[in-house]
Amino acid sequence: MKILSVDTSATAASVALSEEGKLIGETFINTSLTHSQTLIPMVEQLLNNTKTEISDIDAIAVNAGPGSFTGVRIGVAAVKGLAFANNIPCVSVSTLESMAYNFLSTDCIVCAVMDARCSQVYNALFEIKNGVVTRLCDDRALSLDDLKNELLSVDGRIIIAGDGTDITCKYIVVFVYDTSHVRDKFFHPFYEVGMEVGLYATDGVIIHNQPSAAGLFENVQNLFPVTEAI
Repeated sequence: MKILSVDTSATAASVALSEEGKLIGETFINTSLTHSQTLIPMVEQLLNNTKTEISDIDAIAVNAGPGSFTGVRIGVAAVKGLAFANNIPCVSVSTLESMAYNFLSTDCIVCAVMDARCSQVYNALFEIKNGVVTRLCDDRALSLDDLKNELLSVDGRIIIAGDGTDITCKYIVVFVYDTSHVRDKFFHPFYEVGMEVGLYATDGVIIHNQPSAAGLFENVQNLFPVTEAI
């Protein structure tokens, strides 16, 4: 099965083409240009470079949010247009869940965060064990303070990823180094978060996993940005 994947949920935009879990090609751009200017040319360039016709595509996957209000809608609208015109099924993917699939080789807890402004983040937690991703909570919007308190109860290695990594870790680091507010047994987990983030922070996630990992096929008419439901 040949899948075209699209992500415009953050500042960066990315497009990937995969077949049976193998990455065939990808395009990534992080400029001041809007996704409405870059996305379709990126798709055309990728298909041309891989000698692929749109009729060869079996499904189109899109990061449908949460994320940038405008960016998510540009990606979803573009995918719906391509799918409608060419009768191609769609796969709606959680932006947060797609981040977790970047860490399949590491047993850890992935704390996926997208900047929601006003000291809030879109967040979900995922456990990675032996290459299997297990969702620990639904996608949600919550304050940095609530996220910090929840992470205090998490045991094990924590990796923070997403475009909300910077604000999340700045908040956590301030909390960590003011040790008068932290009980000894809570200090180490937060220290580990701070150490990991420099290695794994990402501003754009390219999704090129099989549909079983990304979600179920759905009618293009039912494809909507998921931020409307959070």
